[in-house]
Amino acid sequence: MSKHKAVAELGAFEGVLDEKNVFAVVGASRDPEKFGHRVFKDLLEAGYEVYPVNPRAEEILGRRCYPDLRSLPKRPDVVVFVVPPAITERLARDCVELGMRYVWMQPGAESEKAIEELEAAGVKVFHHVCIMITRRRLGPEAGEKGEHEGAGR
Repeated sequence: MSKHKAVAELGAFEGVLDEKNVFAVVGASRDPEKFGHRVFKDLLEAGYEVYPVNPRAEEILGRRCYPDLRSLPKRPDVVVFVVPPAITERLARDCVELGMRYVWMQPGAESEKAIEELEAAGVKVFHHVCIMITRRRLGPEAGEKGEHEGAGR
């Protein structure tokens, strides 16, 4: 069991889902069945400026895909990890060095070491909660631009 508790209060999400925030989805996928694809598509459809990050893809949903966080044309405010914990852990240092404000670790992407490193550097970390479900629960205040079908998971 994680020694870090899931963020349970909806008020704790204030700021991260602001419609002005720029997002990067690490682990964005071309495969519509994968959560990396679903998360990327969900954020796009909600109207966010979002960049897919995957070194094995050139394009996802008609958007140029980037091999890593350092190659993005704009520094994101929020990095969403939809990758195995070892990759999250490996990329946590990049998030700190690039000055990310928020990191969201989708369920299954969490790394205790990464959480500790990011929090120690002042990065607000969300984990053990799904960004798609949370965004829908918060509704229009979370930057939602309209109704979207489907449940998060």
